[in-house]
Amino acid sequence: MKRVILAVLFVLGLAAAGGVSAGVGSTTTSTGTTTDPQVIAAGVTIGGVAVGGMTADEADAAVTDAFEQPLQLLVLRHKLFVKPARLGTTALVRDAVNRAVTSPPDTPLKLRVRLSRPKAQAYVDSLAKHFDQKPADAQLVLRNLRPMVTRAHPGLALRRLPSLSAIFTALVDNSRARLRLQFRALAPRVTPRDVGPVIVIHRGSNRLYLYNGMRLWRVFGVATGQSAYPTPLGRWSVVVKWRNPWWYPPKSPWAQGAKPIPPGPGNPLGTRWMGLSASGVGIHGTPDDTSIGYSASHGCIRMHIPDAEWLFNHVRIGTTVFIVSA
Repeated sequence: MKRVILAVLFVLGLAAAGGVSAGVGSTTTSTGTTTDPQVIAAGVTIGGVAVGGMTADEADAAVTDAFEQPLQLLVLRHKLFVKPARLGTTALVRDAVNRAVTSPPDTPLKLRVRLSRPKAQAYVDSLAKHFDQKPADAQLVLRNLRPMVTRAHPGLALRRLPSLSAIFTALVDNSRARLRLQFRALAPRVTPRDVGPVIVIHRGSNRLYLYNGMRLWRVFGVATGQSAYPTPLGRWSVVVKWRNPWWYPPKSPWAQGAKPIPPGPGNPLGTRWMGLSASGVGIHGTPDDTSIGYSASHGCIRMHIPDAEWLFNHVRIGTTVFIVSA
């Protein structure tokens, strides 16, 4: 009997529980409502990017993608691409999006950015290091016993401050238009016009050739050094010019016991001395006209006195002198 009663009670309990459960379910059932995410008003732009009709997240993604596009730089004939991150620049995109959400239609909003001058400057400096070109001076050389002057070429130097300013402007304006960086020309220090007179002395034939640049000007007969005191071969230059020079005996056996000779008739140097960078050697006049055309000196280059005076007036300190064996 007890078992029957318990079974009845158990069944009644399940029924009651089901009733309660059904009752609870009926009270929580309701009609759900969906709220659309807030969108940005039509015509709103951020840094030139149209974000009207977008949600905040969509606008964030669009503006970020546009900002992270690389800048296009034209450097001489080269096209380079550099991303803002390489320049140390970041954009405050979320700040701009928050402002866009509450902005009225057709509002152009600026995209604020954080610039890194050190990183951007380092990048510009690296461009200068790679693309700068040093000027090439005109060079004087001797070819086939004649002076030749090579062409001079200007150099190029990147205008670093204007380049940095242009890059910063593009980043601040969120512009990705091509940006041509400017260079300034560097003038060579020596051009063909700077070469001036050039002397070529043929030691073997005892001739002095004077050129104006590469053009032959005049030819003179000279005397050069004896075999025991040869005129030195090589490339030299005029280092001093003296009118009416004194002659001082050199420290050489052939001049032992000689005394200085003042300017005037009989002076071994004549009336003009053009000293060369070769030690103790110069071009000068001589009262001994009969020595011209021979290897008769102690290493110097002798000329007729009128010829030496003319040459003295047409060369300058620094004039190049080639002495060859021909």
